[in-house]
Amino acid sequence: MSSVTLARSEVVANNDDRFPLRTSLTLDDPRRSRELVGELSRNLKVLNQALGVRINLRGDQLTISGTEDRIAQAIRIVEQLYELVAHGHPLHAADVDQAARLLRREPDVRLLELYSDTIAATSKKRIHPRSPRQREYIQAMRDRALVFGVGPAGTGKTYLAMAMAVSHLFRDEVKRIILCRPAVEAGEKLGFLPGDLVAKVNPYLRPLYDALFDLVGFDRATRLIEKNVIEVAPLAFMRGRTLSSAFVILDEAQNTTREQMKMFLTRIGIDSRVVVTGDVTQVDLPRGKRSGLADALRILRGLRDMKVVHLTDADVVRHPLVSAIVRAYARDQKAPTSAPRARHRDDGPTAEE
Repeated sequence: MSSVTLARSEVVANNDDRFPLRTSLTLDDPRRSRELVGELSRNLKVLNQALGVRINLRGDQLTISGTEDRIAQAIRIVEQLYELVAHGHPLHAADVDQAARLLRREPDVRLLELYSDTIAATSKKRIHPRSPRQREYIQAMRDRALVFGVGPAGTGKTYLAMAMAVSHLFRDEVKRIILCRPAVEAGEKLGFLPGDLVAKVNPYLRPLYDALFDLVGFDRATRLIEKNVIEVAPLAFMRGRTLSSAFVILDEAQNTTREQMKMFLTRIGIDSRVVVTGDVTQVDLPRGKRSGLADALRILRGLRDMKVVHLTDADVVRHPLVSAIVRAYARDQKAPTSAPRARHRDDGPTAEE
């Protein structure tokens, strides 16, 4: 429960069939109120849509209209968001949407505890989890030599791993960061792209660069890459190497083959940390190729010093629409249909198998 409890009025009848009841909360700080409401009341609009209520602010009175259950739910969420603001955490529309979805599913979660568990990526950049599963993922990366972060797009798998890698590097816990991704082979598909092999695979590594630049800045990242302190390379470049004293991230691992995954995992050296991220529902391998990620999740289950963290649509931290898209596709995959559905190109086992 939140440690902030706002003064509230009695619940009274409202002359509206859709929102039959209403109550109001007294916000005791104008600055916090502005931060809670957001520019042009954007945060309130997000809450209205996410919770099925109507919230308005007049002066210091925040009026909440809806059914009894939804009003109670909205009060709990507003109080937790207000507590975040009181402790100096800025609120954006995506934060509010993600918090509302999370607290609807898991009402006992304390947002302030999540936001206070930070990764000090740089002296100016601190990253915090936004869900219990993200917090579990962060803790696993602190404690285990090998971590699998599995979940849909937008759940922070790559970004949190990158933040942890940068934190380890700047605290001298590792000597370098190695970032890699599987790319289509440098033949028929890559051959149409200009440049040498490195230039051909760079487009496939762009998401890793984007996360890195956001965390440490373009100039600093470029210097570290030039000094080979940070290496960004396709998975094929890992063969034959031993990766010691390094923080290694394999991104989009669902597109590795069984053989590639085994090759990568056996590169782990002394004093290294390895994080493997991917989404087993978005495999792009040709038919008949087993996903190395799905295979590894099955084969390595129960291994010591290894942990698998499964993230869900509740952990999505991109645009609020992304989580809705993920849920829509999940519903469609489960729904019976008379029309034939195209088979997924991955014939390998799923993470649950």
